[in-house]
Amino acid sequence: MGLIVVNGEQTSKRLLSSAGIAWLFDAMDVGMISFVIAALGKEWQLDSVSMGWIGSVGSIGMAIGAIFFGAMSDRFGRKDVLILTLLIFSIGSGISAFATGYTMFIIIRFFVGTGLGGELPVASTLVSESVSVAKRGRTVVLLESFWAGGWLLAAIISYFVIPVWGWRVALLGASLTALYGIYLRYSIHDSFNEVKQNSRRHSSPIKGMATLWQRQYAKSTIMLWIVWFMVVFSYYGMFLWLPSVMVMKGYSIVDSFGYVLIMTLAQLPGYFSAAWLIERWGRKSVLAVFLTGTAVSALLFGNATGLPMLLTSGILLSFFNLGAWGTLYAYSPEQYPMVVRGTGTGIAAGVGRLGGVIGPLMVGQLIAIHVSFTLIFTIFFVAIMVAVVAILVLGKETMGKVIETKQVVE
Repeated sequence: MGLIVVNGEQTSKRLLSSAGIAWLFDAMDVGMISFVIAALGKEWQLDSVSMGWIGSVGSIGMAIGAIFFGAMSDRFGRKDVLILTLLIFSIGSGISAFATGYTMFIIIRFFVGTGLGGELPVASTLVSESVSVAKRGRTVVLLESFWAGGWLLAAIISYFVIPVWGWRVALLGASLTALYGIYLRYSIHDSFNEVKQNSRRHSSPIKGMATLWQRQYAKSTIMLWIVWFMVVFSYYGMFLWLPSVMVMKGYSIVDSFGYVLIMTLAQLPGYFSAAWLIERWGRKSVLAVFLTGTAVSALLFGNATGLPMLLTSGILLSFFNLGAWGTLYAYSPEQYPMVVRGTGTGIAAGVGRLGGVIGPLMVGQLIAIHVSFTLIFTIFFVAIMVAVVAILVLGKETMGKVIETKQVVE
């Protein structure tokens, strides 16, 4: 493929900040909807099953968006697809603020989900292709750390805005992120355009999907599908329900938002720890360790009774889970060559989003039949440990590996 010699340090920082802010807005929308679910449950008198569908319908959209836009990025380039997905979820979020009923709201959230699901694998693939080998893993994890900033912003907005002005105002404010697409259009240059021009010569999406099952990639594909499904299943099953779980445990909606805000703060050190370790321990070890920590924390949270234990286990859950997310986004694009990297990462994320559909719905159904939180979070413990086993048995270490790309040289 050849190499491009550029000012690596400057390019990496500009790329990280540009894509990272788009990622932050993505996280802000996902985080805010968890608080909106709790508010809508009270305002529209929704049962737990209906509340679960609000989270799950977004994940259905995310699954479709990840697969479709991931393949499109291999055809038309990462930059344009990144901007398009940003506009879809930003504008859709604003439109959802005008929903007059439950059915209208979840239909709009489906389309918002397609944009959210498409942006994440495209952004991580693009960043992975545009930084040096030595900093590739760390940079992608740092990109993921913007997710914590988005959740933190969502928690702050929800804590101060929703109880006073309502959820509609919060979603309208989130829609202003569409303006960032204009800036993004002109802030991302050289290396992105090179990837885009190269992508136009790639094979069809169908051939790209077939490539994922060739002998040299099949084991990686199976591993990624298992890990993505289990991680997204547990993440959305747990985190979309956190504010509502706190309310069900007897805390007021304002107090619950505040406690989840405290838990959210732990996401940032989780990302930074994973970013520091990923180029020292390797992808497999960091991912396995952080997912194991997530599983144990989920078990502790499910068995917690008093507020101190709930906060401690919730903080640990945020720390380990989001560090694992960052590592997974760094690990996934490194499994494939450039011609199918967007497709491979997008489909893996899409399979994961199916787990994001099942997780919130499962929690809603189990709560409706009065299953204990201990059993619910034990299910998540088992699911995450299945992902750990898949990584250890099927995964390959990619730290220091030169991936096929127009790689940045410093």
